[in-house]
Amino acid sequence: MQTLKIEATPRADFGKKASRAIRREDQVPCVLYGGGETVSFSVDAKALKPLIYTPNSYIVELTIGGKTEKAVMREVQFHPVREEILHIDFYRVQEGKPVAISIPVRLTGNAEGVKVGGKLVLSTRKIFVSGPVDKLPDEITVDVTTLGVGKTIFVGDLKSDDLKFLTPATTAVCAVRVTRASRGAAAEAAQ
Repeated sequence: MQTLKIEATPRADFGKKASRAIRREDQVPCVLYGGGETVSFSVDAKALKPLIYTPNSYIVELTIGGKTEKAVMREVQFHPVREEILHIDFYRVQEGKPVAISIPVRLTGNAEGVKVGGKLVLSTRKIFVSGPVDKLPDEITVDVTTLGVGKTIFVGDLKSDDLKFLTPATTAVCAVRVTRASRGAAAEAAQ
């Protein structure tokens, strides 16, 4: 999995007043928790853009006051009106323990149902998985070559030796929908 390095500044002041003061300086208040002491810090808002505004998932290397910690982003809070990040929670990555993270889905192949006029629809853009940090892939690749018209691939159909899928098995990943063109092709084949 890809790693993103972010420089952070430790925080000593807490509460609404201190958080507002940090935001006025174009910083985002953050918290790192899990597997040890909870650390409060702030990060420059511009440094977070590659982490937030992307479909990819990252392991984050946070450098807080000279100490480096590996973490995953757990939750982001946005302002309800403006596109402003209010707060981010990070979860510490521990060696030997599995990490839960959302990984993007990428479809490969040309579905048989699309060849006869169906429409391929991606229903789930990210799948929540758990696994060791060194075994986490950048993306989950789903081969749709054998997918016919009206057929669906579910999370339960996906297999991986290293990952445990936390998204429910009944969640649809992708499907080939019936279209007018595919109905016409089926009617012609029946005659």
